[in-house]
This record gives sequence, C-alpha cells and structure tokens, in this order.
Amino acid sequence: MTLKSIIWHELRSRPASVICNSLAILLGVAALVAIRHVTVHSEQEISQQLADLGANILILPKDTTLQDYYAADQNGATLPEEYVAEIYLAGLTGVEQISPRLNIEADLGDLAVTLTGILPQSDLKAQSAWQTTMLFSAPKEHEGCQQAHINDSADLVAPESLVLNRAIQNLDPHELILGADIAERTSYAVGDKAVIAGEEFTILGLLPPTGTVDDSRVFAHLHTVQELAGNGPVCNAIEVIGCCEDAAGDLVPALRDLLPEAKVVTIAQIVNTQVGVNQLMANTSWFILGVLIVVGGLSLATAIAANVRERRREIGTLMALGATPRFVQSLFLGKAIVLGLCAGTVGCMIGIVTAIVAGPAWAGVTVSVLPATAGLSILIATLVAIASAWWPSRQAARLDPCTCFQEV
Repeated sequence: MTLKSIIWHELRSRPASVICNSLAILLGVAALVAIRHVTVHSEQEISQQLADLGANILILPKDTTLQDYYAADQNGATLPEEYVAEIYLAGLTGVEQISPRLNIEADLGDLAVTLTGILPQSDLKAQSAWQTTMLFSAPKEHEGCQQAHINDSADLVAPESLVLNRAIQNLDPHELILGADIAERTSYAVGDKAVIAGEEFTILGLLPPTGTVDDSRVFAHLHTVQELAGNGPVCNAIEVIGCCEDAAGDLVPALRDLLPEAKVVTIAQIVNTQVGVNQLMANTSWFILGVLIVVGGLSLATAIAANVRERRREIGTLMALGATPRFVQSLFLGKAIVLGLCAGTVGCMIGIVTAIVAGPAWAGVTVSVLPATAGLSILIATLVAIASAWWPSRQAARLDPCTCFQEV
C-alpha cells in the first residue's frame, strides 16, 4: 500500500473521528471568513458613500434618532423651511451650499416610490434679499472658505449634478428626475410624461447609479412636494456642504447656536462611529484567528497524539515491515494536511455563505466573495493542522517496534 492509500483508508474508516478532529478548525475558519468579508465590504461601502455624498453636515429635527446618515431625511419628522433663510441671513463662513429635502410616499404608475422634494438654486437666488442682507455682515477671515452664498455654478445645470453636487440649478414645479433604480424599473426616457401622486410631470433626467438611497428615489421641486404632502413649508432635513476646515471646526457649533431647536450632525460623527464598529469587527477577526490557532491546533494535536497511542502496535507492524521513521511521520502529517484542507475549505464556504446572507443585516452591505481572504483562510487552516500534527508525528516516528509488540 502507498502512503496516499493508507491515509485515505484511515480517513474513510473513521469518519466520526475525522469530523470531531477538524470541527474546531472548521468553525474557526467559518467565523474568521464571515467577519473579514463583512468588515472589508463595510469599509468599501463607507468609502463609496463618502465619495458619493457631498453633504458633510445634516440639520435634522431635534428628536430624530439617527440610524443611517445616508437616509437620515427619511425620519418622518419635519423642520421649517425658513431655517434655510436663517442660515443664509446669518452669513456663516464655510457654508458652501444648502439643500433642504422633503420625502413623501407616492405611486409612480403602479410602482410605490419615495418622492423627494429638493429646492433648486435658482429659487434660492430669486430671494435676493438674503444676498443683500449678507453684504452688510462682515465674515471672519479664513483662507479657502467664504461667506454663505447661493451656488450658481454651471456645474449645477445638468440633472446629474444631483449626484455630483447634491443640488441642481433649475427644476420646474412639474418636472421629475428619476433615480437609477426607478429609471430601470419603469423604462421612462427623458421627455416622457409620468403621473405621480395624481399629478402629471415631465421627466427631466435620469440619474446614474450611485449605490446610495438616491437610486430608489424620484426627485421633484420642494414646493410641489410640500403641496402634495399638505403639511406646509417644511422639510425632513437640510443638507449643508461646508468648507472642510470649518465643517470640522466652528461651523457646527455656530449652526447649533443659530438653530437650537434642530439637531446638527456632521459626517465625521457617523464615520467615526462606523469606523469604530469596523475596527471592533477587525479586532474580533484577529481574536477568532487566535482561537483558531490555539483551540483548533490543540484540539487536533491532542486527537493525533491519542491516535498515535492507540495505534502503537500498528505503527510497530509497519516499521517491522520496512516502513522508515520518515514514512511514519509523513503518514500522520499527510492526514493532518487532508484534515486542514477539508476543514478549511468547508469552513471557508460556510463563512462566505454566512457573510453573503447575514451581511445586509449585520452591516447593511452587500457581500461578494474575496478570493484572497478565502485562500488565505484555507492556507492558515492547513498550516495550523501541520503544526499541530508535527510533534505527535515525530513521537510516532521514534517508536521502537520491539517495544510496541511487547505491549498488551
């Protein structure tokens, strides 16, 4: 019999022992792979959302519980729209753009959608009293930042500016802009007529995919949505794009002092919280790796050492028939390699499936397979199995056949 055939015969003849010996490694690898997949994709999701999201400050109703920065305007509570005017009138340095939003549920044909009201920059500019008043207020000196002003950049003309700049220059009261998911599901084209909430609108534009909640929204003029909602001049949230240094410094306290009845939240707070969660998950994955090495390794080493003690006579017989110490050692190391590969592969598959299924619930992210993580986990499991079997296999190779036959 060859070395390979002996190993396979041993594994097939004792399936229960094989499962028990590799269970600790299998579970350790599964937990490690699942946590690493969720952590890596959560970090990627944060990076993507930060790249897609221009607003770094949110003004929300005071009692709002913030669960998700990127969907915070779906809180249901409202703010007076006049807060927008107050911010401009205050002439705060570092306010680069303001965009109030109001969400209502509506039907676009047979499709239930979220209709989001936005205020175009042209409407803000029309209220020239804000600009005139601010001429008499002296802004503080700050290189790179400027006093609050209406953004009339040419970059805001196209509907796609909602993705890039979180604002648009012009939007008529009966025009719609469709998010990527809505556009795909309804097959509307630019210029088509659509009925939403009982009113007829013209499709102004279709947004490219962003990977955020905006993909599943329909955008209309804020005042039109206010009329449909029937709750007066209110909004769910006010997005503020602030100069980076001011957003992290004096601007947020100034906004809180200006609007004491509102909650002012910065993206830094949410990112720091999510980064902390990701760091916790990363540290947990290292802890799982330690458990895999210690518990899985000790468990397999103990099992192989017990197997060596139980089969001393068989080992002695092999050596009496001409098996070399190296052959005997290779026999147990080969068995360990097979156990490590099988346990690592099965554990990796379980971990990947768990991450794909549970990732949206755990961290709100979609998880795909990370080949490098999967391959590394299988390699670690195999190395742990080899290291665990090394000492018991050395002991088996040193056995004296004569002594083995003298044992009862």
